[in-house]
Amino acid sequence: MKRWLFVLPFVLAACSSDLAAPTSVMSDATPAKASSGTCTVNGTTYSRGFDANGYNRCAGNFNGTGSSWCVAGGQAADCMGIYSADKLVMKWNDAWDACNALGTPEACAGAWNDNEWNGMGKGGSGAVWHYKTVWSATCAAGLTPTDGGYCIWGAYEVLMDQGKDPNLGPGHIWYAHAKPNGYGS
Repeated sequence: MKRWLFVLPFVLAACSSDLAAPTSVMSDATPAKASSGTCTVNGTTYSRGFDANGYNRCAGNFNGTGSSWCVAGGQAADCMGIYSADKLVMKWNDAWDACNALGTPEACAGAWNDNEWNGMGKGGSGAVWHYKTVWSATCAAGLTPTDGGYCIWGAYEVLMDQGKDPNLGPGHIWYAHAKPNGYGS
């Protein structure tokens, strides 16, 4: 479950090792205000608020289940197997959108996302996991972070990767715990 969850927002992405951020179902470009009831993301206009699958692209937020994430990505509702009924919250900032659109170090600086998984509800898997990911000049340069994180997708650092999953064994597991563990300014 641990590795499966981390790639969850990007399963549909074609990841590369260059500076470009993985294009995902989460966001496409920097949102621009079109009117009070809509926003524009990479030339597409979205209604403000959450859609039927749990995405609020104007706010950089997803609040749904593994199943609703699957459906939003054009997959079968049970594409996450035993984790499909689990709750999922994903958040990302405008720099994440800009990085997805432009892929330049200037656009990517400060880009972050946060994924929180909760399978403790009725019918859930019992897994609880939390990830923090940021764009990293260190990772983009092909270097290894020395502060407790790890690189993924070439230019991103996982600052925090921790949780529990009864399918992986008992107890709490930490795969990454970078210091500092915040997103920066």
